[in-house]
Amino acid sequence: MNIFEMAHIPLNKAIEVMQLDAGAAAIIATPERTLEVSIPVKMDDGSTKVFTGYRSQHSTVLGPAKGGVRYHQNVSMDEVKTLAFWMTCKCAVAGLPYGGGKGGIIVDPAQLSKRELEALTRGYIDKIAPLIGEKKDIPAPDMNTNAQVMGWMMDEYSKIAGQFEPGFITGKAIGVGGSLGRTAATGRGVVVAALEALKLQGIEPYEATAAVQGFGNVGSWTAKLFCDAGVKVIALGDVNGAIFKADGFDCYDVDAYAKKTGSIVGYPGSKPITNAQLLAMEVTVLAPCAIELQLTKENAADVSASIIVEGANGPTTPEADEILEEKGVLVIPDILANGGGVTVSYFEWVQNLYRYFWTEKEVIDKQTEMMIKAFQEVHAKAKEYGVPLRVAAYIVALGSIAEAMKIRGMV
Repeated sequence: MNIFEMAHIPLNKAIEVMQLDAGAAAIIATPERTLEVSIPVKMDDGSTKVFTGYRSQHSTVLGPAKGGVRYHQNVSMDEVKTLAFWMTCKCAVAGLPYGGGKGGIIVDPAQLSKRELEALTRGYIDKIAPLIGEKKDIPAPDMNTNAQVMGWMMDEYSKIAGQFEPGFITGKAIGVGGSLGRTAATGRGVVVAALEALKLQGIEPYEATAAVQGFGNVGSWTAKLFCDAGVKVIALGDVNGAIFKADGFDCYDVDAYAKKTGSIVGYPGSKPITNAQLLAMEVTVLAPCAIELQLTKENAADVSASIIVEGANGPTTPEADEILEEKGVLVIPDILANGGGVTVSYFEWVQNLYRYFWTEKEVIDKQTEMMIKAFQEVHAKAKEYGVPLRVAAYIVALGSIAEAMKIRGMV
């Protein structure tokens, strides 16, 4: 089973439970459009190398496609299609006027010079330009892409369009139309969802402990904002290893150490542990914020957390979901928990369209309000249908998409 097929398992459960119209189910099961492009780049040594890039637009039923672009050596069409599908559902759960899109390039950006990376980025935009735009498909950062890459993309697309086009892309630097609050947005959404789950279980934040897997943008901000909320973070992990501290970390200090040294490993006063030990840590909240397929049938039984909040996309397999449900673990699914990033991307897009910008407090307040509303809607559906939050989130998403399909005469 590939990742695209795996992603449809909870979707199909939701379709069955809510008795979704067969026509709507057939439309949502496949992407509207996929594109594969070849991108030639003149390398610093004078040779020319051709890279493969992708863009998938899963749905534009609720609005223009929206989704990030990742640079990674393992990017594939199946991965991009799956991530676009999740974005469709994530936007619908959050109540955003977007469909789902996703893009990627097969490349290890660490092997490129800055000039080569810029040339690759601009070449990618040149090739996908006919499909994208502020009213058609709005890219954003993802794995191994950042505000600088978004700036190159915006500049290249603006040249093609013949005018300044900040609304074509989100995740930009503030100086070229980025939004305050965007950098922390995904991590903030994870924490908001976790705090709502703690309320359901009658647990105060200061009574809770947490373990965070992954210390990139999402994981580091999740950890720091847990600390701000009073949750004791006792275990952290990144690509190089994991660390433990029984009395909790100052996650801002860990972040400063990681920025200085390149890793959290070796942080003073911490005890080294394995990734397996982190995932099995006896904590209130486990936040997998790294990559896909981290909780599987092989290790799900070892999970000791009472709440899992998915900061990463697809960290839990369907087999693991079944085991965790039997154990009574509350799993807050990715399409709900990590929707904070696309929510604030939506705010950035709106601000670009208006050429009027909000304060950071306004952004945080609006995001928190929307995330709490989405959590409450998903929880209500879970109670109504007697299903886990993951299936309930798909029920919420499918309900919005199917209603729009009906109004538009598609079904």
